[in-house]
Amino acid sequence: MLPNCEIRRFNNSGHALLLEADFNLVTVIMGANFYRRGRHLDFVRDFVPPSTSEFDSVYQPYRWMEVAFNPVMISTLENGNIVRGLTGIPSEGPVLLVGYHMMLGLELVPLVSRLWNEHKIVLRGIAHPLMFKRLREGKMPVLSMYDDYRFMGAVPVSATNFYKLLSSKSHVLLYPGGMREALHRKGEEYKLFWPEQSEFVRMAARFGAKIIPFGTVGEDDIGQMLLDYDDMMKVPYLKALIEELTGDVEKLRYDTEGEVSNQDVHLPIILPKVPGRFYFYFGKPIETAGRKEELKSREKAHELYLEVKSEVERCIDYLKEKRENDSYRNIMARLPYQASHGFDSEVPTFDL
Repeated sequence: MLPNCEIRRFNNSGHALLLEADFNLVTVIMGANFYRRGRHLDFVRDFVPPSTSEFDSVYQPYRWMEVAFNPVMISTLENGNIVRGLTGIPSEGPVLLVGYHMMLGLELVPLVSRLWNEHKIVLRGIAHPLMFKRLREGKMPVLSMYDDYRFMGAVPVSATNFYKLLSSKSHVLLYPGGMREALHRKGEEYKLFWPEQSEFVRMAARFGAKIIPFGTVGEDDIGQMLLDYDDMMKVPYLKALIEELTGDVEKLRYDTEGEVSNQDVHLPIILPKVPGRFYFYFGKPIETAGRKEELKSREKAHELYLEVKSEVERCIDYLKEKRENDSYRNIMARLPYQASHGFDSEVPTFDL
């Protein structure tokens, strides 16, 4: 009876929900994308950066990931020196982070939270439309499942939103491999599924954005895939379920050639392992300022696109090699250290 109504459930709350100390109605409204300045929702202009208390409230349910995966982050200064932490990430935008999408996007929470906690940088992710709308009522999870991502600034993928983010000097997160990369098959860990044609270089150059390639490693240390997309498509019931889920959401890259066009929605079956560790390596910032005219050439833009892709692969290879020398790679080695030094302490890792 209520047009455009969206339901939010608070199962652990009582009848006086609005009087509870940890309940913030504004956070709920913004997470549901009901806050707007004009007649129509503008994902960029209508976004309000979270306060410290709002971020802490949203981040609290995910804090376990910091202990379980204890991410190691290293970055590269403009002079090429590799340093621990995120000092190499420019504080002023526009900045475009381009990298590898780990299985199920497990790297998102550590990445977004570290940038906020250490530098108060809000990372605006370019996200799949399934986080924002449904084409029909079906078996997809409720949209409220993605409220936290929207509250932290995620926007649905589109050229218009990408343009607005860069023009507003934002820090933007882009995964060219998209859903195909985040839902890869057995044996495809750390393989990039990028489109053949460059998608972001000329837009970045238009606003003089700094492009930061990065790699992430660690998914193979927290789980083993039992059933992937290929296995599930051999089971009639699961095949029908995948087809139904895919029909519930907007399809992307249907006109793109290659494996990246396979955007079928499914949830692979993964057997958890005793957690290892996540590793992030941010490469040297690539300047596009002053190259707008040069990169109007498709050939030059494609050359830079391949350079970024190659740098992401190099970052991944670097981390895979270096983590072999990390004495605290496994959680069982980290817990005694954290117990004696505090769970917020920085656990040692490999030498740079």
